[in-house]
This record gives sequence, C-alpha cells and structure tokens, in this order.
Amino acid sequence: MSGDSGSKSYKVVTYGCQMNVHDSERLSGLLEDAGYVKAGQEGDPDLVVFNTCAVRENADNKLYGNLGQLAPVKTRHKGMQIAVGGCLAQKDRDTIVAKAPWVDVVFGTHNIGHLPALLERAAVERKAQVEILESLETFPSTLPTRRESAYAAWVAISVGCNNTCTFCIVPALRGKEEDRRPGDVLAEIEALVGEGVIEVTLLGQNVNAYGSDLGDREAFSKLLRAAGQIEGLERIRFTSPHPRDFTDDVIAAMAETPNVMHQLHMPLQSGSDRVLKAMRRSYRQDRFLGIIRKVREAMPDAAISTDIIVGFPGETEEDFEETMKVVREARFTNAFTFQYSKRPGTPAAEMDEQVPKAVVQARYERLIALQEEISWDENKKQVGRTLEVLVAEGEGKKDDRTDRLSGRAPDNRLVHFTRPAEPVRPGDTVTVEITYAAPHHLLAEGPTLAVRRTRAGDAWEKRKGVAAAKPAGVMLGLPSIGAPKALPLAAPAGGACCGD
Repeated sequence: MSGDSGSKSYKVVTYGCQMNVHDSERLSGLLEDAGYVKAGQEGDPDLVVFNTCAVRENADNKLYGNLGQLAPVKTRHKGMQIAVGGCLAQKDRDTIVAKAPWVDVVFGTHNIGHLPALLERAAVERKAQVEILESLETFPSTLPTRRESAYAAWVAISVGCNNTCTFCIVPALRGKEEDRRPGDVLAEIEALVGEGVIEVTLLGQNVNAYGSDLGDREAFSKLLRAAGQIEGLERIRFTSPHPRDFTDDVIAAMAETPNVMHQLHMPLQSGSDRVLKAMRRSYRQDRFLGIIRKVREAMPDAAISTDIIVGFPGETEEDFEETMKVVREARFTNAFTFQYSKRPGTPAAEMDEQVPKAVVQARYERLIALQEEISWDENKKQVGRTLEVLVAEGEGKKDDRTDRLSGRAPDNRLVHFTRPAEPVRPGDTVTVEITYAAPHHLLAEGPTLAVRRTRAGDAWEKRKGVAAAKPAGVMLGLPSIGAPKALPLAAPAGGACCGD
C-alpha cells in the first residue's frame, strides 16, 4: 500500500551488529531520497528490505522463514517488492533467489548504494536482480542517511577487517579494512552536532586498528582527541576494539579527553591461551589482563565489558577454567556470552573435537552465574553516586507502569529514574542519585536533582513534529530496528561485527 501522497512505502528489517544497523540507516536514506516513505502501522508495505547477518548458524533459517511469510503477502499485494542485502546476501548470492524466487533484488555489503536502481530494474525487467561486488565501491558515509535517533548517532570510521579469526566470516564478506580520512569523519561528526546530536559512537569491525590503511599507528587516538575538540559534542564512544591493536596512546586519549566516555568493550572470547591460538586471536591471557590493568590505572571508574565464546572446538575443562579465571580477575561490568555455534564458511566449523551440546550448556550456565554475581557487585558500587543521565527513548519497558524514565550514565550503565515533575525529552539530561543496583541496571528512586534541556532534546521534539506530518505508510508484523540506542554497555556479539 502506498502512502497518501502516492509515494511507495518501505520497511527495513535488520539483523546483526551495529554496523548493520548503521547500514540500514543508509538504506533508509537512499530509499527516501528516491521518493519512498517509511511504512506506518497498518497494511502491507510496498517494499521490504532485509539487511542480513551471517554470524549465527541459523541465520539463513531466520531469513527464509520471514521470506516464506511474505510470499502470500506479495501475491495479494500487486507491485510489492522484496530485497535482501547484507552479509548473508554477500555469502549466499544466487542461493537466495533459488530458495525464494519471489525475491526481487539481492545485493551485497559493497554496493548498498545501488538498491534504488536495482529495484527499478527488477520492476521493468520483471525478474530478480542479483548484484554482488567483491570490493567496496563507495564508502557508505557518502550515501544519504535516515538517522533513527535525534540525539545519538553511529559514525563509521572504517569498514572491513584484516584479522583471520577462525570463528568469524566477516573479513570474507566485508573485505579488507578500509579507513576513512580523518577530516571526513570529523566533518560528519560536526554536521551531526549541528543537527542536535550530542553523542556519537565510532564504528569499525576493528575500530582501533584505524590508521592501518592510512599508515599511521596512532591515528585512532588522534581521532579521539580531535573529536573531543568539537564544540557541543558531549559523549564519544567507540566499538569494538581488538586487544592486539589496543595501545597505550588510546588509553591516554580516553583518560585525557573529557567527552570520551570511560567505557570500554574489550572482547576476550576465551581466557585459554591454547584456545586463543586455535581461534587465531593474536593475544594471550597476560596481554589481555595487562590492558585491563592499564585502563583501570588510568581510569579507575571505567566500565569494562566483553564478549566470551563458550565451547569453542577442542575447549577442555581446563581451558574453560582459564576463562573463568580471567572473568574473576577482570571483573567485567557486563559480558555478552555465547555458546559456540558453527558459522558456515569459517575454519572453526570444520574443526574436529566439537564440544557436546550438554557440556557447552553446563559451562555456559556456570559462566553466566559468575558474571551475574560480578555485575551485581560492580553495580552496587554505584549506589549513593550522583550521575548525569542522558534520557533515552524506548529503553525502559516498564516506564509507563512505574512512572519512571530511563537513560544512560556516562559509563553507559542503564539507569531507571523517577519521572520529574517538569517535562523531560529524549536527548535531555537529568542528574539523579542512585539508590539501588541490580545486575543489569541502576535505579534512582528519589526526586530528580536537576533537569538540563539540550539541543538534542530540541532536535527530538522537532523530529517528532515533522514525523507526525509525514504521509503514513504501512508495515508488516516483522522485526523492527528501532532507534539506535546507546550501546547496552557493550556491543552484542563482538561489537561492530561478530569477529572482534
């Protein structure tokens, strides 16, 4: 169903990492630039775009299940189109059309800018268009963007990855690392701040390897310091670094640049040197713990989170205990823990000694229990502290029922606080005193100590007014991407993509 203006409506469904979410903002911008309108709440959209992820073993099952649900919808909705892009499209190519011949367009990770033209060609020629490029044609930052948040934004500083981790397929699908020029990155941030954004998250598959393509090993720390000079930018975050490239100059830049938040997501994956070697992770336990110690020496208040894979092929009980040892010593604020699952196309998927599911499950539960205990203990240390919280949109599922609002502390902890008497908008900040801690959130039950209305709140308010005047589209009951929130203390599944 088209919008009231006659424009076609669209819906983008996103799976996977922050890089995919950011790519979906580009896809939305391209479509709106081509005359589409974002779908509303009723009926069937004229276009559904799946931006896929190839990280999980059942990623294709999830995609084909949703495509199967759309087949009868497309039959009754004349002119409806379906496009599939992202990492799974890059990997499976012609397989998608073979399994789901009602798909109109398949495009890869390197040519998202071609989507409008491919859709038009598919409509004219009345056959599926499959276009997969092997290398990046245009850096995505040059494309139009429909930002999903008025107050926080992703900024990609690089794409691709030069690592060869045996569990990760991302380098094969995203290609070798390509870095943006620092001036281009800073210009984008300045433009965003001019629009009202007060928080940016720098993105890269291996974000702190930034500079390897530019011939400058300290390019990332220089970029952090330069971004810190941008007037009006209050919070800078980044995800996801790699221990191999995490150098002392980056720690110094974090500690010495006031608007770089004291929050670090540092993927561990395993605490066992033997398993790390099998994973082709270019660091060992001592190196990892050394980074954690240096960060805490420079920033005692730093919130450090991680990713851990349980049950990698060949992992023994002794190997797992080494992981538990690191968790006890590092005392992560939060950890994203995953049971190993085969990623088709990766070396690890073909390794012998796949660990039995029951063993993996038991180890996983032990790790979760330990990390929950540590997370709770670390959060309890926040009780009594006064924090400035950036009010978020959609973070608190129980806010309406409890008469609370939610937001993020500078270290990215989730804070639920009593709704102030005066109006507060997403993008504004409140000052509150923490009265209670749970493993995954903090609570401020007393009155709000201060409310600061910001340019970001103004931008949110303006956007809501503009959005209300747009023609209403329609959409399916399919997964939605929502507004890009502050990272949930860490990036899921390895941050900007699966392999960090």
